[in-house]
Amino acid sequence: MVVIESMIKTNPLGRWYIELSDTLKEESMEICLDINEYAQKVEMMGEEYGGEIEVAWSSDDGVTVEQINEVRQQIMAYEAEIEAKKQEATHMPDGTPNFSV
Repeated sequence: MVVIESMIKTNPLGRWYIELSDTLKEESMEICLDINEYAQKVEMMGEEYGGEIEVAWSSDDGVTVEQINEVRQQIMAYEAEIEAKKQEATHMPDGTPNFSV
């Protein structure tokens, strides 16, 4: 299984970003400024390995607890949105199964 390293960092203005690295490739570093961009890049990296990846999180010196919590909240909101879209596809608005999917 391939490990994708995700390090939360902060710029001089106090804005967080995520540095994404494929541990099997020396020169594979991506910068993600938001969770949607992060999710897209992780998915692209994972496709190369048939989805067999593990994500390892860390934070750089100077990253605040508030910034880490903001990243976590955005990830949870992103995951909830994806789950809601899956439910929309499989169920009608009234909750009955959508057999046309």
